Amino acid sequence: MIDAQTLLSTRRSVPIPALRAPGPEGAELEAILTEAMRVPDHGKLAPWRFILFRGEGAAAMSQRLAELAERREGPLGEGRRAFEETRFTRAPLVVGVVSTAKPHFKIPEWEQILSVGAATMNLIHAAHARGYGANWITEWVAYDEEAKALMGIGADEKVAGFVYIGTPEERPSDRPRPAIADRVTEAGVA
Repeated sequence: MIDAQTLLSTRRSVPIPALRAPGPEGAELEAILTEAMRVPDHGKLAPWRFILFRGEGAAAMSQRLAELAERREGPLGEGRRAFEETRFTRAPLVVGVVSTAKPHFKIPEWEQILSVGAATMNLIHAAHARGYGANWITEWVAYDEEAKALMGIGADEKVAGFVYIGTPEERPSDRPRPAIADRVTEAGVA
């Protein structure tokens, strides 16, 4: 397990094609999901839920989404069809993070949405701490109401993203990060 300082300074999105088996399962997956939910959650609303796409279920859902795309767009080209048919099988595990945030008499919806984002990032950190790689994406299926319904996501819910998790083929190189001086200011200093 990676120490917290190393975890935060080395976390990097891993390209989805570089994620291989094995992925987390069993008690390890349960621990990752439990850690993902340890986020600020004003009012204890738990304004998120997770959908696991893996194995035969991931393959079946990918096929249904490919069929939806083809019904809408007409015959798909070979590359596009292959991409859609493998949408949720490109990594050993894909976790759909669903926002259930809604108006509340006391807790602003914005705070709930931030909690969903924190849960998604905790999911990524928990996977990275165990040596897995992850990549957080959305794509068209996150915003399409019919696709969402196929995945069991309600019209009143939003997809925060799909987190692809697996074992990285190799350690990804870092990318340029913003300079602290460009992103941080001191209050009251002119």
